[in-house]
Amino acid sequence: MEVIKDLLIVIGRIFTIIPLLLVVTMYMGKRAIGELPVFDFLVIITLGAITGADLADPEISHIHTAVAIIIIGLFHKVTTTLIIKHRKFGHLITFDPTIVIQDGQFIVNNLKRIRYSIDNVLHMLREKDIFDVKDVRLGIIEANGKLSVLKQDLKLSVTLEDMNLTKKSSSLSYPVIVDGEIYGNVLQKLELSDDWLQQQLLNLNIKAIREVFFASVNNKKELHVSLKNYEEDKQNLAPLSN
Repeated sequence: MEVIKDLLIVIGRIFTIIPLLLVVTMYMGKRAIGELPVFDFLVIITLGAITGADLADPEISHIHTAVAIIIIGLFHKVTTTLIIKHRKFGHLITFDPTIVIQDGQFIVNNLKRIRYSIDNVLHMLREKDIFDVKDVRLGIIEANGKLSVLKQDLKLSVTLEDMNLTKKSSSLSYPVIVDGEIYGNVLQKLELSDDWLQQQLLNLNIKAIREVFFASVNNKKELHVSLKNYEEDKQNLAPLSN
């Protein structure tokens, strides 16, 4: 009998807490579900923990859970209002945008600082239909962890029909060196040799593989190299945040 009572309590809580969560989330606004900066992420995690504990344990006071959800919603609304009105306050409780690619070159120190790997960035580039890093003029990891990309001028979308021009097909590139390590199986698939790769690097005045952070070869056998010691050019860029 006690078990049935507890089950009825849980069912009743589900039918009251879910509508309450919906109302509070709608009040918090699209920001809370459309993107997840660190503060919003913590709020969502907290709401989930409170709701889960309430549904799993009938001994927890249901009214306390409801009050906690409402207070968290109000707290989130007040905080996001302060973030909008006071940018410096917003920067204190979230991450700043980080440049990870500039003129086709990976910014190694920035990648290490935000703990992103080459594979992470390449995956996000492919999601944006960019298959060759040299096509990127600027790549920025935003506060919500997403990648924003500014393509090279020659890769920007233009209307070619009026110019009577034929658009060249895009070329897919393959990683052949990652963090100083040669991917021999990729070279083999592309029917290229280590000697060819070494000669290409020498042509670029690169004498040691360990200097290379990332290198890729496209279908046209063109090599693109990003060096470990490449530094972000801050002189030609305005600050992304202040």
